[in-house]
Amino acid sequence: MTLSQIWYTRCPVPTPVGLAAQLGLLEKTFSEAGITLTSIIDSPDSTIRQSHFNHTLEWSFRHGGNVPPIRARSEGRQTRLVGITWTDEFQAIVTLPTSGIRSVRDLAGRRFGVPRRPDGIVDFMRATALKGLVSALSLEGVPLDAIERVDVEIAQSVLADQEGQSLFRLKRRQAFAEEAAALLRGEVDAIFVKGTGGIAAANFIGAVPVVEFGFHPDPKIRINSGSPRVLTVDHRLADERPDLVARLIDAIRQAAAWAEGHPEETRRFIAREAGATEEQVLAANGPEVHRHLGLSLEAPLIDAIAHYKDFLRDWGFLAGDFSVADWVDHRPWARLEGKAVA
Repeated sequence: MTLSQIWYTRCPVPTPVGLAAQLGLLEKTFSEAGITLTSIIDSPDSTIRQSHFNHTLEWSFRHGGNVPPIRARSEGRQTRLVGITWTDEFQAIVTLPTSGIRSVRDLAGRRFGVPRRPDGIVDFMRATALKGLVSALSLEGVPLDAIERVDVEIAQSVLADQEGQSLFRLKRRQAFAEEAAALLRGEVDAIFVKGTGGIAAANFIGAVPVVEFGFHPDPKIRINSGSPRVLTVDHRLADERPDLVARLIDAIRQAAAWAEGHPEETRRFIAREAGATEEQVLAANGPEVHRHLGLSLEAPLIDAIAHYKDFLRDWGFLAGDFSVADWVDHRPWARLEGKAVA
């Protein structure tokens, strides 16, 4: 079989894959191999777009939040973890100024809003909010059962979020909009927000932080759906064309190296990727974001993914358990370094 097309997808967040795409490095490196890249997330076909979340398409790769690919692996999807990026971002529990909540301890006995989407695709935003709550409470030793968790029901699926007149010709809806609305209606007393979308939503409603921990010195506090993010490929691409996976990693490393020397341009590219302003990127990711777009399979990164996988398992977000170590595929890295590949 002659391979002429590869599917790819990325989340609208700071990733070196997104940067490599905007710089033209992805298109260049694959076109040199006679391969056309086709975007999954931009497809008008919802059955194609669904692979962004469940990794069903063969000959594909994905870079972004780690909940969907971890869930897909737990369901038996034969994917390979070939790279990890850790780009810290704003994470916080926020409330309204009138709530009387000023510290994590004040959350005891109050209502915390947890989004809940319809069944069908793993509810990654629910998992994200719950991990944020667990991290925040651990900072002050507040027990989880001291908080009342209130579901914020979201009628639309993630796939439906990309369709409809209410988008007003934008690609996606405002992140954390439903949770912010529940806060304004007085249905909950606090919510979790993160990233540029979280900062924009909190700013829009005039929320105040209870606690921020996206840059906490303890990495286990920061670990969440986007910290770190994973690069995964389907098994056919990994096993039958490891040369193309090596090309992909090399292009991503080139983008990360370029970013380190171009901080302002990188911030501009990230803003475009996230549908945010440069000011929001600076606030959400910090002034050194251009230095944190590297890709590797270093042991602390693998341990972080395993830690979050265990959290997802314990909270019922996975179909079954699996070994992260067995998921990791070092072969393309060995190929790039000129070492023997098993």
